[in-house]
Amino acid sequence: MRAVEFQEYGGPEVLKAVTAKAPESGPGRVSIDVAYTGVNFADLKARAEGYRVPRLPYVPGLEVSGRIRALGAGVTGLAVGQEVAALTEGGAYAEVAVADTTTVFPLPAGVDLRTAATLPTVLPTAYALIHTVGRLQPGESVLVQGAAGGVGTVAGRLARAAGAGTVYGVVSSAAKAAYAKEHGYDEVFVGAFQDPVRQATDGRGVDLVLDPVGGDTLRAGLASLAPFGRLVSFGNAGSAEPWTVGQPELYPLGISVSGFSILSLAKTAPAELRRLTEQAFAKAVDGTVSLPVTAEFALEEAAEAHRLMGSRTSTGKLLLRVNA
Repeated sequence: MRAVEFQEYGGPEVLKAVTAKAPESGPGRVSIDVAYTGVNFADLKARAEGYRVPRLPYVPGLEVSGRIRALGAGVTGLAVGQEVAALTEGGAYAEVAVADTTTVFPLPAGVDLRTAATLPTVLPTAYALIHTVGRLQPGESVLVQGAAGGVGTVAGRLARAAGAGTVYGVVSSAAKAAYAKEHGYDEVFVGAFQDPVRQATDGRGVDLVLDPVGGDTLRAGLASLAPFGRLVSFGNAGSAEPWTVGQPELYPLGISVSGFSILSLAKTAPAELRRLTEQAFAKAVDGTVSLPVTAEFALEEAAEAHRLMGSRTSTGKLLLRVNA
């Protein structure tokens, strides 16, 4: 089969197209003939820093859409040839990928394979940030870092549908700000945001902050919270040192901090992930949210997809076209 792997850590140029043996489905797992693969920032961190890489060489990729190729021992409720979307533990930049059955989801009616590839990581993550972990209430305000990215695009729509009072976003350029305003955001800040947030809220701050960046950005998010506000950390895109928060930050205004990782949840609470994903997918089926595919690359062009995402100029979702 065709695949893209890296044998050393580095820039996009370390991604190489190779011919490899197709993986086999093991007990409780299925193999999938991949139609499309989603590109995520976690793939870039894997390539550059070894994020969640068990060994080299490594085939990156965390989400696919396609058709079930084979069922492993003990698998029930799925069928060979069935169209599915799946969250993988890696290996998705390939013609065949393997996933645990708890993270394989039959496509809802009306969802095609191209659209399905945008769903497994982004939509459940955004849904959890707004509803399950963030617990946004009608009338509350929310501030989303990376408002023009995949999660940010969906989170803006979900927040608006949940009855948010005001939806604020943070992006890195004016072009991204214009994009975000098309996807549920009332006001979008470019770059520094702490003082503008206070000004926009008459000094009160926001009720919910969603942060995938970490480091100084996370601390500025904490400083932007209203009394009893919540911050949800869901990434460390800035590769900052681990942060801590305690009584000095939390007590004065009664704020709280929580975290979310869909990859961790898949390992620690797969049943909860499945329930969450089914709820999230329903929002795509009923038209509440959609995630635009803003760029599509052939599998062998994975390095170009990484360059585009790494440039921080991309919006929406990037896909690799494998066998579509």
